[in-house]
Amino acid sequence: MERVDPTLNKLRRLIAKGDFDDDTRMPPERTLAEELGVGRRSLRRALDILEQEGHISRHQGRGTFVNRQKNGGNGAFIAAGLIAGGERASHDALAERVANAGIDHILDHTNPLEVIEVRLAIEPVMARLAAFRASQAEINRLQILAEDTRAAADTAAYQEADARFHRTIAEVARNSLFLAVFDTLHASQRNTGWQRLGENANCYKRQSVYADFHHEIAAAIAARQGERAQELMHQHLSDVQRYIFQHAFPAGTAQQ
Repeated sequence: MERVDPTLNKLRRLIAKGDFDDDTRMPPERTLAEELGVGRRSLRRALDILEQEGHISRHQGRGTFVNRQKNGGNGAFIAAGLIAGGERASHDALAERVANAGIDHILDHTNPLEVIEVRLAIEPVMARLAAFRASQAEINRLQILAEDTRAAADTAAYQEADARFHRTIAEVARNSLFLAVFDTLHASQRNTGWQRLGENANCYKRQSVYADFHHEIAAAIAARQGERAQELMHQHLSDVQRYIFQHAFPAGTAQQ
C-alpha cells in the first residue's frame, strides 16, 4: 500500500520550487504522478491535503493551481518548516527520513525509551476513555485478561496476555487514531532485540508487579473510575519506563 507522506513531501517541494510551465498551473495528475514516481491514488490524497490547507485550488475542466497569495512564493513553506535550512538542517534531515519511511516503518528510527515515552502520553488517556466507553462484556473480557497476566506460567504466555490486555483497552477507548498509534508502537514487540527491554523483560518478579497493575486498572475501568484508571496506567508505565532506563543505562556502565 502506498504512503501519502512521501508523496505529500514531494508535492510540497515541487510547489516551493514553483517550476511550472504555466506559472501557477500544475501539470495534469497523470503527468504529475509520473514525474514524482508515485501512484495516482497516493497523489490524489496528497492533493486533497494541500487543497484543505489552502495551498492549491482545483477547478474541474481547468486544472489544479497553486495559490501564490497563500504561499507567498516559497516563503510560507520555509516558515512552515517545509524546506530545510540553516541550523535546522540536521533535524529536518532526520524528520524527512522518518516521514519518508512511512508510519509502518517508523520503528526503524526509534528506540524503546522513545516508545515508552509515547505510551505514557497516550495509554493513560485511553484507560480513562475505556472507563467511560467500555461495554459490560468488554469489561468482563478485560478482567479476564488481567487475570491471565497474573496466571501466566511462562514468558510467552505472559507476553500474549499482556499484549491482549493493553490492546483491549486501546480498542474499547474507541479512538481510531489512538488505536493506530498503539498498534505501531506495539509492533516493536516483534523485534527480538527489544524484548529484553519490554514490559515483562523475561523477569517473573516484574511480571507479578505488572500483573497487579493490570488487575487494579481493570477494576478501575469496571467501576467507571476514569481518573483512577488513568493514574494507575501512568504509574504502571512509569514503572516500566524506570526498568527500561535502568537496563539501557546500567549504573555500573555509567560510572565507567
